[in-house]
Parts: sequence; structure tokens; C-alpha cells
Amino acid sequence: MRTLVIIDAQNDFMPGGALAVPEGDKIVPLINELQSKFDLVIATQDWHPQGHASFASSHENGKEFEVIKLDGLDQVLWPDHCVQNTNGAEFHSGLKTSRIEAIFRKGTDLRIDSYSGFYDNAHLKSTGLAGYLKEKDATELYFVGLAADYCVYFSIKDALGEGFDCTLIEDGTRALKAEDFEKARIDILRKGGKVIKSGDLEL
Repeated sequence: MRTLVIIDAQNDFMPGGALAVPEGDKIVPLINELQSKFDLVIATQDWHPQGHASFASSHENGKEFEVIKLDGLDQVLWPDHCVQNTNGAEFHSGLKTSRIEAIFRKGTDLRIDSYSGFYDNAHLKSTGLAGYLKEKDATELYFVGLAADYCVYFSIKDALGEGFDCTLIEDGTRALKAEDFEKARIDILRKGGKVIKSGDLEL
């Protein structure tokens, strides 16, 4: 079954949001257009509790975008974003959600960040997404959403590790930093994933 996985198309990652991805809103019409081409559509949602450990504001003298060690892992200190039950955590108002069958929330543990839609960053807890997709016989996953160099990339890495056939739809995503996305893109291809443009999608 061919599945579209929409990663974190949320207000805080859009222009004007707390952690804005440049041109993040430009992908929303394409994501809407793509949904009808898939048998199954699911979405992930960053869903942080107030005071999450990944927020710079949670650390004394913490500076946004600096990297610290948190429980042995490298952690970027982010602006407060996608806090549960805030407007910033909601999906972009232009995103069509009627075909989204399930939403998997991540980053809910106060102490650990979760870029991937499948696991937290230490791989201690699963979101249940892999099991859900396997139960649905979803073998081919196509990824769109934000941000290309973080949550989309980490989700694809974990999906490949779970044995799924993974394709990134490149024009359906945007990156925080172009150079980081280029490294991520190379790694996806090296690990056996594919990168295409939406126009290359075979119906």
C-alpha cells in the first residue's frame, strides 16, 4: 500500500512561526494535491509539553540554536515551539486533513526530543507508527513536510531502518538550512532511500 507521510506541517514551522522554516507554507498546496494519489495518508505532529528540555528557555543561560549535551545526546536548543494545545502546534490552516487517517504525536516526553515520527532521539520509545503501518500493509512510504533537514530526514532514516521502501518528495519539503539538507539527502540515498520531484510520481 502506498502511503503519504506528512511530517509536522504545523504553524510554528511556517513563516511567522516560532521556529519558521523558510517558505514552509509553500508546500501546503502541493501536499493537498498529492493526497488523492495515495491509498493511505497519515501525519505527525510535534507536541511538546511546556518547558520541554529541547527549549533554550528551559536552560539557564541557554542560547537558541546552540548545541549542548542532554543525557549524553547532542541537543540543539530550540525556541519554544509546538507547545501542546497552542495555535503554534496546530496544523497549517490551509492543510486539508479530511484524508488523514491517523496522527502520530511526538516530542511529548519532557526530557527528550523526538525529530522522527517513529522514535525519540535516543530510540527509547516508539510512537507506534511503524507497527501501525505494518498492520496496514503499508510498504511504500512517501514523505513530505517540515523540516527537511531534521524531522523529515530523521523519520526517513528510522523508516528505512524498519524495512520500509522510502521516497522523499523533494518539492514537498523545505529545510531550515540548505547545506544540512544536502547532507541529509546524500545520506538518504546512501541508506537506500529515493529522492524524487512530485512530477516524477508514477500514478
